[in-house]
Amino acid sequence: MMNLAHFSHQRLAHASRLAAWLCAGVLLSGCSAGVGVGIPIGPFSIGVGVGTGGVNAGISTGVGPVGVGVGVNQRGAVSAGAGVGASTPIGNSNARVGVGVGTSTTIYDPDQHR
Repeated sequence: MMNLAHFSHQRLAHASRLAAWLCAGVLLSGCSAGVGVGIPIGPFSIGVGVGTGGVNAGISTGVGPVGVGVGVNQRGAVSAGAGVGASTPIGNSNARVGVGVGTSTTIYDPDQHR
């Protein structure tokens, strides 16, 4: 019988491989990587992250493995995105670690409006 920790680890491993393959397939399209922290507030999460595109702050929400969000980067460009991912708890805490893959589009760029 498989315990819950092993199942969560398997989901994370499968999601990691899926994300790696999807990123490899879209390298020419601008796949990026980063790390961030989100604080859940009701059905939303307020977060800040650092990635290949710089520092970002945003708000997101999701149901199951699917999430959507809006963020702003250090230049003031606003992006909207959607993605899918998986996470697993870290020890006995409320903290989680996960991986995901998604897509985003810039909906406002201050450099384009000068």
